[in-house]
Amino acid sequence: MILRCEHLNKAFGGVHALAGVSVEFPPAGVIAIIGPNGAGKTTLINVLTGFLRADSGGFFLGEQELTGLAPHHIARFGVARTFQDLRLISQVSVLENVLLARPNQKGERLLPALLRFGVGHEETSNREAAIKLLNFVGLTGKADEPAGELSYGQQKLLALACCLATEAQILLLDEPVAGVHPELIQKILGLLSQLRDQGKLVIFIEHDIAAVRQIADQVIVMDEGKIIAKGKPAEVLERPEIIEAYVG
Repeated sequence: MILRCEHLNKAFGGVHALAGVSVEFPPAGVIAIIGPNGAGKTTLINVLTGFLRADSGGFFLGEQELTGLAPHHIARFGVARTFQDLRLISQVSVLENVLLARPNQKGERLLPALLRFGVGHEETSNREAAIKLLNFVGLTGKADEPAGELSYGQQKLLALACCLATEAQILLLDEPVAGVHPELIQKILGLLSQLRDQGKLVIFIEHDIAAVRQIADQVIVMDEGKIIAKGKPAEVLERPEIIEAYVG
């Protein structure tokens, strides 16, 4: 299904973080959102995932309007995200972090939990799925370690695994390679490429233009709460006004 925004507006104390943002995303692919600090990039993701409510306008997944829904309701439609601050549970294991992200678990509902009806089978299935995701991101050997003991780059990989554990089709990632060692950047970009090949839509905010050039199918450029350009990286990133807006 197609994710689209229509005339989204959001202001903070008179500052327009989003100013009439309208955009339609493809059903699959890797889309980068770039722009200077304060351009409205994170605000857009926060609105699309329900962590902020738009002042006006709306957004839709296919014909389903998601405007105003709480984050957990939006997640049920297959939209998941990561944060700049990662939001992992540092005291519990890497594997448990992924397990906690699995959706619609019977053990979380009162009656199945009390009767244990189907819970044991589901727990086994969830564990197998979580281990598979840790293998995908390269953290299988860290499964039993506390998440807080991972390196920052490994925590980024774990956050991605937790995002994938929700079984979402649309992933919104806030600076997935920021502050990460170059070798690990390549690993993360490779994972995003594989997710594209699996038919997922990955929308990510990023300041690393080299990473954007390498992986993005399309680039959206924001400035002062508006989308000022959208297109293929080779076309958009060479335009003088885009360079000025981004550096500025």
